[in-house]
Amino acid sequence: MVERTARSKRPARGRGATHAPAQYAVLPGKARPRGSFPHFRRAGDFIFVSGTSARRADDSIAGVATDASGRTVLDIRTQTRAVLENIRDILTAAGAGLNDVVEVSTFLTDMGDFAAYNAVYSEFFGYQGPARTTVAVAALPHPQLLIEMKAVAYHPVARRRP
Repeated sequence: MVERTARSKRPARGRGATHAPAQYAVLPGKARPRGSFPHFRRAGDFIFVSGTSARRADDSIAGVATDASGRTVLDIRTQTRAVLENIRDILTAAGAGLNDVVEVSTFLTDMGDFAAYNAVYSEFFGYQGPARTTVAVAALPHPQLLIEMKAVAYHPVARRRP
């Protein structure tokens, strides 16, 4: 894991208060971000997972196939599963898990995919899972991407006792 640590510039509050350093990482074995941002950033007890897609480390995309006629076929179910597995892996690298997710934002290129996306999402989360927003967008960074998700997890930093 390529992890960086930066000290918080905010002053400590209260007597003896300490701030945990902010952590962020671009993970080996995962698709490299196509911009200047990390896969995740920890701020105190919260972990913010950047927009994550079904793109693999080799830049291929899960859920993309070619049929017998040579036509590209895109599968929202496979892409949704790959995105959630990528988020799970990113959170694991940050020391957390899917059970720590408190908020998810999903971006679909076609709201007609909502039912299939929701069916796969429900394999990972139930009604007691994270708060969620799902919106349709005109496009994502690659024409074969049908879905992108970002997440926020709450996983307290272990506190040292004096």
